[in-house]
Amino acid sequence: MKSFECGTLVPGCTWHTEAEESAEVVRRAAEHLRTAHEEEVVRPNMIEEIKARVHEKGEALN
Repeated sequence: MKSFECGTLVPGCTWHTEAEESAEVVRRAAEHLRTAHEEEVVRPNMIEEIKARVHEKGEALN
């Protein structure tokens, strides 16, 4: 199970998501940025930042 916590990218945000596949986690995170953080366009570098923060559920974050 893959996991992403938005607070690792947007300080103070408590939103998180989990899915079997990393691609689904990234899709959900990009949608969250558009809706909750009013990002009209999620730039490729932001997608890379999300990907870098996706981890196995229960895995310690560095």
